[in-house]
Amino acid sequence: MNGFRLMRVSTLFQYFGPKQISRDRLAEMLNEDLAREYQAIITYVVYSQVLKGAEYMNIADQLETHAQQELQHTLIISRQIDYLGKMPTVTPRPVKVSDDPKEMLKFDLDNENETVRNYRERVRQCEAIGEFVLAEQIRQILIQEQDHQIDLAAALKASRFQKFDSELSARPAARSFRPITSASRRPRSAAAGS
Repeated sequence: MNGFRLMRVSTLFQYFGPKQISRDRLAEMLNEDLAREYQAIITYVVYSQVLKGAEYMNIADQLETHAQQELQHTLIISRQIDYLGKMPTVTPRPVKVSDDPKEMLKFDLDNENETVRNYRERVRQCEAIGEFVLAEQIRQILIQEQDHQIDLAAALKASRFQKFDSELSARPAARSFRPITSASRRPRSAAAGS
């Protein structure tokens, strides 16, 4: 019974698991990833310099670090494309810009989400054709890309809270209430007897 169940799962995996692709197709897809890495470098360099305001100082510093990490990713991906017998691309994907800092961070987060999705698929594809070392290198890149996602999502969340806090502080002060403590509370029995 157990062997039968394992056979059925493996059969399902053959039909619904990652499709085995050729090494040439993998190199093409890695070139698409490489173009996205170039886009990320440009994005991080520009955004880190144009984000203004106290609420963006921390993320601007992080974006500079991200740009350096993305450069390392391009070197790794380029080497692997060459290993697969193809020429690495030299053209980045288009970079979106905006005057609104939150919009720029949203653009960046969308790009990171796409990158993480694609690298997860790339790991499965590499393993399906027996390129386990390549899959491991992409996993290492994926770890940093997920950290970038977390940093960007946290920056967007923090900017929303800072806006909310500044709106609250601009409002007139509400009536203050005295905090209830155990010393200021009278027991019910004492209150009923008075």
